[in-house]
Amino acid sequence: MELILQQIDEVYENVLEWRRYLHQHPELSFQEYETSQYVYDVLKELGGFELNRPTKTSVVACLKGKKSGKVIALRADMDALPVQEKTELPFSSTNEGIMHACAHDGHTAMLLGAAKVLKNNQHLLHGEIVFIFQHAEELPPGGAQEMVAAGVLDGVDQVVGIHLMSTIPYGTIGIRQGAITSASDIFEIKIQGKGGHASTPELTVDPVAIGAQMVTALNHIVSRTVAPLNSAVVSVTKFQGGGPALNVIPDSVSIGGSVRVINGETRALIKQRISEIADGYAKANGAEAKVEYTYGYNPVQNDPKMTECLSAMIREHFQDKTLEIIDPMLGGEDFSAFSDERPGCYVMIGAGNEQKGIVYPHHHPKFDIDEDALKEGLKFHVLTALTLTTR
Repeated sequence: MELILQQIDEVYENVLEWRRYLHQHPELSFQEYETSQYVYDVLKELGGFELNRPTKTSVVACLKGKKSGKVIALRADMDALPVQEKTELPFSSTNEGIMHACAHDGHTAMLLGAAKVLKNNQHLLHGEIVFIFQHAEELPPGGAQEMVAAGVLDGVDQVVGIHLMSTIPYGTIGIRQGAITSASDIFEIKIQGKGGHASTPELTVDPVAIGAQMVTALNHIVSRTVAPLNSAVVSVTKFQGGGPALNVIPDSVSIGGSVRVINGETRALIKQRISEIADGYAKANGAEAKVEYTYGYNPVQNDPKMTECLSAMIREHFQDKTLEIIDPMLGGEDFSAFSDERPGCYVMIGAGNEQKGIVYPHHHPKFDIDEDALKEGLKFHVLTALTLTTR
């Protein structure tokens, strides 16, 4: 184990280099052509992996151990966001309007580092490790779904993922059994009324006024329909209608928003209530409402036995870090496409640091990570592979 820990320290320099290169060259979801080629080339140069490209912008590498054991998949996402970077880092994005604002550059670099360490210790490895470098986590329907359809989990026993979190301080590792992320659905309501002149509202069916009532009712769904102990959020994020003429009542308006929920029954209830509110308020005012509700990613569900096993591993090998049982994160994560198919565990690695000014949330133009956390994620991947393949 001491030799492996020493190699992790040595490979950490490569991880830094890879992360900074990827940060400088971000690509959007489903467009990760250069990123995936870079990953492929690094793995090919390391040698010893069975490489394939299940989709145009993803990479899978398989490493077989010398002894019998389980097949464990380790996953990293690779895509960036349509955000203009404002960090002023020396390795800031060189692609205008595109930024690694969610730490996927770090995820990819850590998994490359784990691949290198495990390749160097292949003689100690049981079973097989499948390294999944996934495209398009940020854009539903997501790349994980495509990779599952392409068969990347065939023969896999368990799957593990990491997320570097600027909202969790460096030195803390977050884990929990059951749901650790939420569903991430969206809805849009089109209200069709009857437009007219603002001076004669009695001759119109005003969709703006109707929409305003709907927004208030939608904001009451969680507080007055969902049980207080069930985590859920309904946020109206769009209200569009009308034109440049301020003395005209428009024919129609559109309302849109986001739904975040952990529980499947609550998810169905919220969808039902959105439709009932839209239909009821529209009919009561002589208008029509059309609702489009789109299911996003499912909640990521951490397998209890895997969570218990990895928690024990963290307590043993990360004694200078804090293991915290965290609340579910109400962000969406398409790792659920993997964990819906195989027992999975998704872990949050703290990467925030107030003293270093690393305080901005994910998707922010000034988002950054404490690069010391990259070593913790690298170590976690390596020890996870060595632990789970023998259990």
